[in-house]
Amino acid sequence: MTQIAEIRLRRVLDSRANGTVEADVLTESGGFGRAAAPSGASTGEHEAIELAPEEAIAAARDRAVPRLVGEAYAGDQRGVDRALHAADGTDDFSEIGANSAVAISMAAAKAGADMLGAPLYQHLGGAFRGENFPVPLGNVIGGGEHAADATDIQEFLSAPVGAPSVTDAVFANAAVHAEVGDVLAERGIPAGKGDEGAWAPSVEDEVAFEIMAEATETMSDDVGFEIGFGLDVAAAEMFEDGEYQYSDRTRSTDEQVEYVADLVREYDLVYVEDPLDENDFEGFAELTDRVGEETLICGDDLFVTNTERLQRGIEQGSANSILIKPNQIGTLTDAFDAVELAGRNGLDAVISHRSGETEDTTIAHLAVATDAPFIKTGAAGGERTAKLNELIRIAEDAL
Repeated sequence: MTQIAEIRLRRVLDSRANGTVEADVLTESGGFGRAAAPSGASTGEHEAIELAPEEAIAAARDRAVPRLVGEAYAGDQRGVDRALHAADGTDDFSEIGANSAVAISMAAAKAGADMLGAPLYQHLGGAFRGENFPVPLGNVIGGGEHAADATDIQEFLSAPVGAPSVTDAVFANAAVHAEVGDVLAERGIPAGKGDEGAWAPSVEDEVAFEIMAEATETMSDDVGFEIGFGLDVAAAEMFEDGEYQYSDRTRSTDEQVEYVADLVREYDLVYVEDPLDENDFEGFAELTDRVGEETLICGDDLFVTNTERLQRGIEQGSANSILIKPNQIGTLTDAFDAVELAGRNGLDAVISHRSGETEDTTIAHLAVATDAPFIKTGAAGGERTAKLNELIRIAEDAL
């Protein structure tokens, strides 16, 4: 039986040495699943609410656990997630915390897979059939909210779009990360690392673009397939008083659209995330109309994995892809629904990690199960390579 017999909740460390929520779900017949919630630094104002870990754990033990233990089945993901919503009673998990909700939701999915004797991607693929493998996007130069005194643009992402296999793609991103380090050293530019393991040099964005173009071109020649690059602008973090505040200047919305469109064409960018403010559906639509045939315009803070905001974006033509972060919406079911709505309307789904991560590998399985074309996992750091190595294992298992 997959009936849930016990749920254990604890506080553990994330990659920034902050506390987060980890959940164990045990079934009557011995099935077991464990999952931990990540946490973002650059967060959208419309995201589900993360509570302090101790508060989230106490609230979940009081309100959610009694609705699940002896009542819900780990093999019934929608039933588990309905119970979590009912236990919380709000639209944003502000009572039990999205961090406790998503940890329980993911742990239940793993317990269900364990009872079936199947890998998680196959269990989740009962609703979404994985046929392809996602291209990993690796953050190799970072600034914004992820690193002080670095670039204004938050992430410069390696994108090995021509890789013949997941393994080749994973190692290509690692090679670009190393090459960027070498280029920085050759230029005499010191650089530590940001939250996601990306290099965080104190340089202007223009210099970062030069370095990314050089590194991806060099490594493309070395590996024999195309490695492009993309951006997470995280423009909502720059938007203040109706303008985008860069270190050296401000840009109006029209100027921001023009600036990003020019970058897409100059550097042949394959991916641009959050190029405009999180409430600017119209600006997103204008940019998508201009360069949407050339690149992915991805809404993260714009959509926050929320089907209502996604539906508005679909109606307005605001993007051609959506970032999917389960903790941003609170449950796997809600994340699935966003992927499904996007797919029905011709938008790609990009499964994503957060800046504050754990060793949990659920998103690697989710990306495969949903046929997502891309996954953001970072390129370096144990909590990032945990997902990348899991992708390699999944690919081997599926052969």
